[in-house]
Amino acid sequence: MRPDLLPAQLVRTARFTRGVPGRFTVTADGGTVLYLRGRTGDDPAACLWRLELDSGGERLLADPVRLLGAGLRPRGIEGYATAQATGTVVFALGGGLWTVPIGGGEPRRLPATRPAADPRPDPTGRRIAYLCRGALRVIGADGRGDRPITQPDAAEVEFGVAAHTAATLPDGPRGHWWAPDRTTLLCARTDLRRVRRWFSTDPATPDSPPTVHHHAFAGTPSPDVTLWLAPVEPNGPLTPVRWDRDAFEYVVGAGWDAHGPFAVVQSRDQRTVRLLGIDPADGRTTVLHEQRDARWVELVPGLPARTASGVVLAHADLRGTRHLTADGEPVTPPGRQVRAVLAVDGDEVLFTASDEPTEVDLWSWRPGTEPHRRSTGPGLHGGVLRGGTLVVTRADTTGPAPAAEVLRAGRRAVSVPSYAESPVLGVRRTMLRLGPRELRAALYLPSWHRPAQDGPLPVLLDPYGGAGGQRVTAAHDWKTLVSQWFAEQGFAVLVTDGRGTPGRGPDWEREVYGDLFGPALDDQVSALGAAARAHPVLDLRRVGIRGWSFGGSLAVLAVLRRPDVFRAAVAGAGVTDQRLYDAHWRERFLGHPEAYPERYEANSLLREAPRLTRPLLLVHGLADPKVPPSHTLRLSDALLAAGRPHEVLLLPGAGHQPVGTDVTHDLLRHQARFLRRHVAAAPPDPGPLRSPDAP
Repeated sequence: MRPDLLPAQLVRTARFTRGVPGRFTVTADGGTVLYLRGRTGDDPAACLWRLELDSGGERLLADPVRLLGAGLRPRGIEGYATAQATGTVVFALGGGLWTVPIGGGEPRRLPATRPAADPRPDPTGRRIAYLCRGALRVIGADGRGDRPITQPDAAEVEFGVAAHTAATLPDGPRGHWWAPDRTTLLCARTDLRRVRRWFSTDPATPDSPPTVHHHAFAGTPSPDVTLWLAPVEPNGPLTPVRWDRDAFEYVVGAGWDAHGPFAVVQSRDQRTVRLLGIDPADGRTTVLHEQRDARWVELVPGLPARTASGVVLAHADLRGTRHLTADGEPVTPPGRQVRAVLAVDGDEVLFTASDEPTEVDLWSWRPGTEPHRRSTGPGLHGGVLRGGTLVVTRADTTGPAPAAEVLRAGRRAVSVPSYAESPVLGVRRTMLRLGPRELRAALYLPSWHRPAQDGPLPVLLDPYGGAGGQRVTAAHDWKTLVSQWFAEQGFAVLVTDGRGTPGRGPDWEREVYGDLFGPALDDQVSALGAAARAHPVLDLRRVGIRGWSFGGSLAVLAVLRRPDVFRAAVAGAGVTDQRLYDAHWRERFLGHPEAYPERYEANSLLREAPRLTRPLLLVHGLADPKVPPSHTLRLSDALLAAGRPHEVLLLPGAGHQPVGTDVTHDLLRHQARFLRRHVAAAPPDPGPLRSPDAP
């Protein structure tokens, strides 16, 4: 075990994502599995591979380094799609558009307009739609006839992109879809002209021009997204898709299935979501399904959707369970929380669900049958299903990189080769259920620690704690290794998922409605007290907290509101003014700031800055596109105005998550030194501290 080598390994492996097969595609006949993966565990250039299902070997279809040259340092293949009818794969690489036979052969670059992105062949494989500088273009698979289908009419308009579809499409955001008869494309048009612009600069390179960002902050106008039916033949008129856009301004899903084009739209207050069927002749829409909730309708990846026989798949929140439903009837039993629908292959539905919140299982279902579990053992499972061939992915405690295998009826399972590096650091983790809420938590102890000889340890809480994700699962990931790294520095590290985090059902998630931080902080403190009672090795007189993003905000509030519990905090990239965060995400929990100004005021870290009495280290990347550095700078300004000492570490050129970049080693070391100085080595406070369970 070499903890000192972990930061360099996180950089070299890009947080253990290199050498890991991903972006799986199964062809319609189920006979071919494709995926992207580098040649080694530190190779940044993702290659395109085909798995030989009979032998278990693999064939390299496209190598970016060979195609572009090593001197160009290609990032790898950026996106690909298949044309089953012609047996070809289309992919984007280095701004160009390429094709390669599925069976193997020499890749060919098409004379497409550059830079090309998001290529999608039509069902026959004769034409390829792709994006270029805001336009949706089409080119023949033979390289002829490159031309625009739609072109932007303003500098801040782009076709083929719909950012919010990432909420319901399991393979990420998309903005253009072929009709089965290949005559028409359904495409999105995104107009950013009404969206507030903000500018970022890097003080370390003062000669660089500022970068312009369009960011719809809470309460401000969102992008104007419309849908259009675009004929492929030249000079055909665009047909607008018509729905009540004043009432439903968010396009959170769209596509074209066997029943025609469809869209999923959401109201600004996020309390209503509709599945719309689109008439391909004139763009009129019909409401096929509607969901309502008094707080917000949770968007589940892959839902709503339709099977080949026309069954409408959706979800319903009933008595504490998020059910998968078919034509309004529950498919899943009480207590099993649906996570995502990953594929609809004819009438067979592949989905993930949790009976235990720390695990995610893979299931399939057909109308008239009971759901069938397709995964085995604990872990976080996913998959791809088509033509009777199932790719199962599994992340567990064997390492931070998921494994994958291919299952076919009557055939042996075939493992997909992975070249992910093994971590240099082992994990000493104990899974816990704490307190009356049975908070899921993980306790990390140093590998070298022996309680009888070494005595109690200072405690470091290392949560995320928000609605965006879980930290406590049946799998190890790079964040698990970072928690263990901090344990090796001499801390007992406690990670807890409290109210608002996914996996425990709609009631659990919605307990933070109107108050993002109060329940989350209460659960962190409650978990600390319960863990210390079960594990006396935790020294409650020496407790610190660190966090990033939502966890960064939580860490700041911990020392502001509970200085009786927390001795110091490290807060990275935290949102300090809730009005200056993404409208779609923040209004889900706090509502529109004009309607609920008191909620935004109550959740403002700036308002509470004068309460600081504990050491606080603020960290922020100056190139963060998700949480602008102004959040940390404004909090620092408020602390200065209140006469509250604190430390600020700004990272030139760093984005929202700097771990995995060149600053990783120094950043982790700096945090550890700060925490050792103010938590581990700090003298006890005079007088008794209140119990962590005290309000």
